[in-house]
Amino acid sequence: MAEAAARGFWIVAPGRGELRRAVLPALAAGNVRVRTLASAISRGTESLVFHGRVPESQFQAMRCPFQEGSFPAPVKYGYAAVGLVEAGPDALVGSRVFCLHPHQDRFDVPADAVLPVPDAVPDARAALAANMETAINALWDAAPLVGDRIAVVGAGVVGCLAASLAARLPGTRVELVDVNPARAPLAAALGCRFAPPGEATCDADLVIHASGSAAGLATALHLAGFEATVLELSWYGDASVAAPLGEEFHSRRLTLRASQVGEVAPARRARRSRRQRLALALELLADPVYDRLLSGESPFDECPPCWRASPRRPATRFARSSVIPEAAQIGTVSFNVAQDEASFP
Repeated sequence: MAEAAARGFWIVAPGRGELRRAVLPALAAGNVRVRTLASAISRGTESLVFHGRVPESQFQAMRCPFQEGSFPAPVKYGYAAVGLVEAGPDALVGSRVFCLHPHQDRFDVPADAVLPVPDAVPDARAALAANMETAINALWDAAPLVGDRIAVVGAGVVGCLAASLAARLPGTRVELVDVNPARAPLAAALGCRFAPPGEATCDADLVIHASGSAAGLATALHLAGFEATVLELSWYGDASVAAPLGEEFHSRRLTLRASQVGEVAPARRARRSRRQRLALALELLADPVYDRLLSGESPFDECPPCWRASPRRPATRFARSSVIPEAAQIGTVSFNVAQDEASFP
């Protein structure tokens, strides 16, 4: 296939981004050319990256597949692209696929870097696959048991996905804890109870923390029962977070454990690859309840609003990409975005 024009979203300075033109060379053997249909923007990690809050010690660890540039900027970042294979191996041409690729309307990658999207999963929902993969890994790390009392603190996308998976275990009682009472109907749709922090049930067997705030972590430690585990899913970037490890932390013999999606959880690492984990995430997204986690969409040409997600919405936004005529003149769009308000004060 001949060379083609493409546009990608670049962070050119902390809090400022633009669309930049690129030229894709003739397609190499073994690669696929993908036209993006939807690309999700997560308010967690991507917000920290956008605002230049990746600490230097984590520059290498936080690189995403197919990233260009380097932290803090200029950098092309993102990891939730759903697209249509335009060229490549015959078995994939015309297929909808998911790829951990930065925000770009057309791109070339090795064929083994894409996974087919199940027919039952629409484009926008499929863009949640990276978040679902994080939730799956968290459940593998946490290893909840039948009948467990589980609290999930922080009703953002990852928190909601983790809560929904935990709620499917027989006999579990899952309580989604968040400061925003408007998220109660969402919790119910996911099969969970809802409680604000001051009314949440204590003595949990397992607490999953996903609020991204120090207050949320304090709540998570408070809710944990004797010898319970608090699984930390939040990444705070360059922020120093005070964890209340005094008071009852030692007397209740609590375990505070990190979970991160970069590696398959130890409990499954010998028998599951990253690709298998991602395929499972796409399969689980067949449930239409997860459409509730999408806050809206914007055309890729108008992607600036995508980085201004409402601070009270527990959602991932996504940008729809459109076909660009080969002869079209592609301009550069610059914009600034204010820092999102924390979802769990």
